Amino acid sequence: MLRSLILVLSLLTALPLWAAEVRVLPGAGNLASAIAGATPGDVLILETGRHVGSVVIDRPLTLTGQEGAIIDGNGDGTVVTIDAADVTVNSLTVTGSGLNSQALDAGIKILKKADRAVVENNRLLGNLHGVDVHGGRDAQVRGNTIEGTRNPRMNDRGNGIYVWNSPGTVVEGNSIRWGRDGIFSNASRTGIYRDNLFRDLRFAVHYMYTHDSEVTGNVSIGNHLGYAIMFSDRAIVKDNLSLSDISHGVMLNFANNADVSGNLVRGGPDRCTFIYNAHKNLVYDNRFEGCNIGIHFTAGSERNLLTGNAFIGNRTQVKYVGTRDIEWSFEGRGNYWSDHPGFDLGGDGIADSAFRPNDLMDHILWSQPAASLLTGAPAVQLIRWAQSSFPATLPGGVIDSAPLMAPPTIDVPPEFTAMEAEAVARRVESDLDDFDINDLSSH
Repeated sequence: MLRSLILVLSLLTALPLWAAEVRVLPGAGNLASAIAGATPGDVLILETGRHVGSVVIDRPLTLTGQEGAIIDGNGDGTVVTIDAADVTVNSLTVTGSGLNSQALDAGIKILKKADRAVVENNRLLGNLHGVDVHGGRDAQVRGNTIEGTRNPRMNDRGNGIYVWNSPGTVVEGNSIRWGRDGIFSNASRTGIYRDNLFRDLRFAVHYMYTHDSEVTGNVSIGNHLGYAIMFSDRAIVKDNLSLSDISHGVMLNFANNADVSGNLVRGGPDRCTFIYNAHKNLVYDNRFEGCNIGIHFTAGSERNLLTGNAFIGNRTQVKYVGTRDIEWSFEGRGNYWSDHPGFDLGGDGIADSAFRPNDLMDHILWSQPAASLLTGAPAVQLIRWAQSSFPATLPGGVIDSAPLMAPPTIDVPPEFTAMEAEAVARRVESDLDDFDINDLSSH
């Protein structure tokens, strides 16, 4: 009997039987009044029209809307602030935040202790930051269309989604355009950022001090930089596309123990990938194609494993300056090099001869750019021939002892190919002037 009574009491306390659906008419003050009078668990349904922000949700509620329901912050502060656990905001247009960078004005802000917030299927238009997950745990930001500001300069805009110290955040299936970074994750961990589309941004995904998190299945088109993993440990960067991004496709900058696999970078970035002072990373089964430099690898990076990658049609396949050899194959499996004239007499898919992507002249040209005028000179060609004929004269550098005869293939859906062509067609010289890749301290 006692057990039955405890069970009934538990069900009564777990289910808000008093929860109700409340219709909210558009107009000044109506939404704020509806929130103030709501009971935890209520569903507030915003009717079609313009509802005035800014509002604070301070109890567990669901905020949803009919088609055409808009919450407008009138350019002052954050439009919707979530300050309670278990809040859902969906199917609304949220616009008109302030532009105060210090206050982190946003369309929707999730505060500390506002755990398990759900922000889904909304349109967030013209706000400084689209969604600011600022301390709440286990937030879910799904299926939203986020279009940020286009002025002033790119580095002065806000992020589509800003995640700060918010463990367990899931950002999934969003379309993010304009603004500064698509997702900026700072001082957080155990996040999942997957299946998002990023266009016309500075960085598609930007990690700073974000550990044990994953970036998977995303598409970056026409951004300045695709995926920047910086000062972060144990990141998984897998099965992403970087299509005609301008500067870099994938960057590992002071990033350690990352798993970078199955990614495609193509279409003209200055560097397909850049590994800078990054250690003990696995980089495998990626395809780096059509860049100025396939991979720029700094001598300060140690104990990285590269295998199964394809370097196709890059002007310089590898840029590495060092005094010792580093091996880029693992357990008899190296990488594919489109400029390696190898043979496979054994038919095992592995070339019969090793490959060195760089020689002494490459080192000279990197350190003395003016020497590029001599690239076609007979003396230079003689040096290159001598090194290929007498490997003992080669300097330290990358060596692939087991080059692959065929590259991995990574398909691109037709709709993304069309977006890529559009991004390239409307790119102008000013796009290159509005971004400084070395100014990585500005976020």
